[in-house]
Amino acid sequence: MRYFVGLVWALGMAAGPVLADQIVVGSHITAVTVYPQGAQVTREVDFDAPAGASEVLITDLPEDTQAELIRLNATGVVLGAFSLRTDRLPPRDDSKDPAVLAAKAAVEAAEAGVRKAQAGVDAITAKVEAAEAQADFLRRVKPEGDAVTVDGVKALAVMVGTEVLAAREAALAASADLPAAQKAVEDAQKVLADAQQTRDAVSQGAVDYTGLSVAVTADAAGPAHLVVTHFIESASWQPVYDMMLTRKDPKLTIARGALVSQYSGEDWQGVDLTLSTAQPSAQAEPSTVWPQLRRVVDPAPVSQPLAKGAALAEGEMDAMVEPVMEPEVVMAAPMIQGDVVVYHYPAKVDVAGGVENLRLALDEITVVPTIVAQAVPRADQTAFVMAKFTNDSGEILLPGQAFLLREGVLVGATSIDSVAPGAEEEIAFGAIEGLRLKRDMPLRAEGDRGILSSSTQVEEKAVLQIENLTDEAWPVRLLDVVPYSEQEELEISYTADPAPSVVDVDGQRGVLAWEFELPAGEKKAVQLDSVMRWPEGKELQ
Repeated sequence: MRYFVGLVWALGMAAGPVLADQIVVGSHITAVTVYPQGAQVTREVDFDAPAGASEVLITDLPEDTQAELIRLNATGVVLGAFSLRTDRLPPRDDSKDPAVLAAKAAVEAAEAGVRKAQAGVDAITAKVEAAEAQADFLRRVKPEGDAVTVDGVKALAVMVGTEVLAAREAALAASADLPAAQKAVEDAQKVLADAQQTRDAVSQGAVDYTGLSVAVTADAAGPAHLVVTHFIESASWQPVYDMMLTRKDPKLTIARGALVSQYSGEDWQGVDLTLSTAQPSAQAEPSTVWPQLRRVVDPAPVSQPLAKGAALAEGEMDAMVEPVMEPEVVMAAPMIQGDVVVYHYPAKVDVAGGVENLRLALDEITVVPTIVAQAVPRADQTAFVMAKFTNDSGEILLPGQAFLLREGVLVGATSIDSVAPGAEEEIAFGAIEGLRLKRDMPLRAEGDRGILSSSTQVEEKAVLQIENLTDEAWPVRLLDVVPYSEQEELEISYTADPAPSVVDVDGQRGVLAWEFELPAGEKKAVQLDSVMRWPEGKELQ
């Protein structure tokens, strides 16, 4: 039975029925759907329901659980009202959790190990101290009475020396075992620290939580099962790509992955994970277009000071009032366009709370790219590999970080925008050190290097050069720019030898491109001249 929260949550916030029993239970997260921002969490609860009415209090929902997005299903009981509770909650009791019990047992065993190792150190230290005390006592022994004779003193000296030597040897022998015993203590303490950390991670008794109180009714006592679905904000995922380019038999392999993180205050252990491109918390409807009323009025006369008490003539007030416009609503556009894409991870996963992103592999897409060496001598000293491809996978490529590999070598990283199915995209794959660029400005008899100017004319001459020092031929796209004008008074002309292959590249005025094949060891030069002329008395900007 599924209840929609618009009714049930409202009932839960009102005065509920008086319930005979309260059943305090924990839940187990079985499935999570993560969105670019937020996540839908599915929890399951098993309990023994008494006959009649009772209250089930689930004590492990995260603090940021959104009440309006809770959904419930039940087996074995009939659902009533429910509500979230943030106060008057019983402390969490995780003493029956097998993971908590195992962690506590590990801590107790580690503590016993520390005590045993420390006892070994103490025993060795006691032996050393006893031997040292014996030697110190023997050194203070003096002959008295009948022993104060030459033979008595000699005998006492021999005895003291022998016994002191034996005591010192015993002390040294015991000290030799001390480093190993101290190392055993250090190892035992490390085992204890790890066990305590594990216990603290699995035990959530001290973590703040939200309780979900659910009224249930059972015809007869017996087992019952609840499925709770709710939404949290503190989770997200983002795509990550490895883009692997090979030039011979051109191929671009796009290995897709996902970085998942969550800060809900609890760990997701062994969950069924789904990644969705839907954005429940983003804009869900189009913006509103408001009508715009415009009108034309006579220009307002130059204002003159009014005499004290003078009034405006009829109609003058209307001319001075600004027309009233309907407001335009400015709203953020959705970050991701296109249909929703869902990725279901085939294996159960663990996603710890509050730690670094968990990376999961998705799948691979292979496309056939068009590869060129793009050269911009005006700004760069080398050409760069550019791979253009069409997304023919049938799925959208989401915005994300991409790591770039060319012929198996990592050459850099970039960020890609959303690429819809059937759309084209071009990605740069690093510099080609063997394709050297140069842009020369030939010397002139007068004026600056490469530029001859006057008060009404500027003439520029440039030579674009590219040299292929590699052992293979490259398809090249050479780019440069000449100025353009939208004024009749400013005349701009240019000549290029050879002529450019493309003018106004990608709709950009004045951007020129030369496309050609450059064999290994060859050079290519382009002569580009431009002239700008304007009338006397004008300034060039």
